[in-house]
Amino acid sequence: MWDRLLVDCRVATMEAAPDNPLGIIEDGAIAIQDGRIVRAGRRTELAGNRAREVVPLGGAWVTPGLIDCHTHLIFGGNRADEHAMRRAGATYAEIAEAGGGIVSTVKRTREASEGELLATAAMRLDALMKGGVTTVEIKSGYGLDVDSELRLMRCAKALAASEAVRVVPTLLALHALPADWKERRIGYVSMMSDQLIPAAAEAGLAEAVDAFCEGIAFTAEEVERLFKAADAAGLRVKLHAEQLSNQAGAALAAKYKALSADHLEHLDEAGARAMAAAGTVAVLLPGAFYALQESRKPPVQMLRDHGVAMAVATDCNPGTSPLLSPTLAMNMACTLFGLTPEEALTGMTVNAARALALEGEVGTIAPGKAADLCVWRLESLAELGYWIGLPGPERRIYAGDDA
Repeated sequence: MWDRLLVDCRVATMEAAPDNPLGIIEDGAIAIQDGRIVRAGRRTELAGNRAREVVPLGGAWVTPGLIDCHTHLIFGGNRADEHAMRRAGATYAEIAEAGGGIVSTVKRTREASEGELLATAAMRLDALMKGGVTTVEIKSGYGLDVDSELRLMRCAKALAASEAVRVVPTLLALHALPADWKERRIGYVSMMSDQLIPAAAEAGLAEAVDAFCEGIAFTAEEVERLFKAADAAGLRVKLHAEQLSNQAGAALAAKYKALSADHLEHLDEAGARAMAAAGTVAVLLPGAFYALQESRKPPVQMLRDHGVAMAVATDCNPGTSPLLSPTLAMNMACTLFGLTPEEALTGMTVNAARALALEGEVGTIAPGKAADLCVWRLESLAELGYWIGLPGPERRIYAGDDA
């Protein structure tokens, strides 16, 4: 006997077929046992089976739970003042050079207690969950020293233990160079590579290592030093690449079989080809594009032409993407970047799972996968990328239970 049987629903399994790219099942049913999907098919195919609870959904749509595969969720304070500076015409680089940007959040983060960090992060996480997120990646990056970065990773682990959501912790080991290390860049990169990465790996606090490859951050050579340390520690890599300029970061990420390269506004053909060959996912972050009032968009058609999988994420962070709505991220991906509604939904399910190395666990509705689902009261799935301010799913199901 199954634990639950969801019936009278339209199911977007996201198991693509040539004539059915979203794997839609009309008049569908989903059987759940021990937190996992047992079967998904037409209701008539599952008739005659018994379940402890039968849940009629009145014709609603069911999708996989949404996956936010790029966030910086744990930090102290906020940077609303920088929002005002940008409105007055200051650029990202100018704000950083004036002592704002990432470094200002680092100060507030270091000053906050662990309890304060957890409380504010939980509020942001709750907003994402209400929007339909069942899996979220959480990066560190606002500590900028070994002890502070490890503290942020412990906070991410604590959130995973206390909330009904799957948390994927990523060690953002090279995010910004602290002011007191300006004349010792090599030493800082060595510290984060030789001390931070092994410590995080030994404690089981990280599943991947990330860096910011940019003119105002770290060079490709410095990032490669970090990637070699991650590889030695058995951790996968990903990269903030080609956001403000082309540093050949995407090609470097592909060289190390990175899970993803993220942002990509300045991606070139060579980088796209390298990503395609390596299976590296392109994570598009329209919230940052919007907040920074950028004019150069990621080359979406180039990514399509080369067959690079595209994910979509909120990039929730205090400075450049204070975005707490996954469906608004989908809307922005469609409106600002030209994705189709189908590509946007795929970007927050199937491809987002790939960007986190979780494609065997989540991202589609298929037997054996986690029963992480969203129930939407919509006429069409296209509405997920259409409404501005959609309140979220009617039901959010995590590990088989309403959450």
